[in-house]
Amino acid sequence: MKQRRMQFLYAVAGTAAIYLLLLGLNELVFTGSEYALGFNWIYLPAGVRLLCTLLFGSAGALGILIASWLANIYYYFPDDFIRAAAGAAISAGSPYLVYMLARRIFSLHDSLSNLTPARLLACAAACAVVNTLLHYLWFLFWGAANDWRQAFVMLVGDMAGILLVLYGVRLVLGRLANRLKPAGTTRNGR
Repeated sequence: MKQRRMQFLYAVAGTAAIYLLLLGLNELVFTGSEYALGFNWIYLPAGVRLLCTLLFGSAGALGILIASWLANIYYYFPDDFIRAAAGAAISAGSPYLVYMLARRIFSLHDSLSNLTPARLLACAAACAVVNTLLHYLWFLFWGAANDWRQAFVMLVGDMAGILLVLYGVRLVLGRLANRLKPAGTTRNGR
C-alpha cells in the first residue's frame, strides 16, 4: 500500500514538473506565436496534459491541476483566484474526461497496450476540442469571451502541442530503443 501511494505521489510530482518545464519552454520558444496571453498557436503543455493523463490516470490529472493552478495564479491571472482555479480545473479535467471516455469507448487497458495510433489521434483531437470548448464556455460565463478567434487559436495550439509532444516522445523512445539494442541484432532479434 505504501509503495502504491509513493508511486502515485511520484506521478503527481513528475507530471507537475514536466508540465511546468514545457510551459516555460513554450514561453521561450513560441513567444512569437502567441495570439494573446494564454492563446498560443503551439501549446506544448497540452501534449503533457494528454500524455501524463493517459500514462498515470488520476495522478496525472492531479499533477496537471497543481501545475496549472500555479501557472495561472502566478503568471496568467495573479489577481484573480477564481479564474485561476477554474482554468486549472478545466486544464486538468479535459484530458481526464477524454481518458475516462477512452477507457469506456475503447476499453483502454491500464497498460495502454490496445491504444492504437488511430485511437491515440482520436484522443488527441478529443482532448483539444474538449479543452477548448470548456475554456470557451467558462470565458462566456465569466464575460471574457470577446473574440471567437481565441478559441480557434486554442484549438489549433492544443492540437499542435499534443502532436509535437507525442511525436517527440515517440522519436526519443525510438532512438533509446535503438541505442539499447545489443550490437549485431536486427529487428527480428537475430
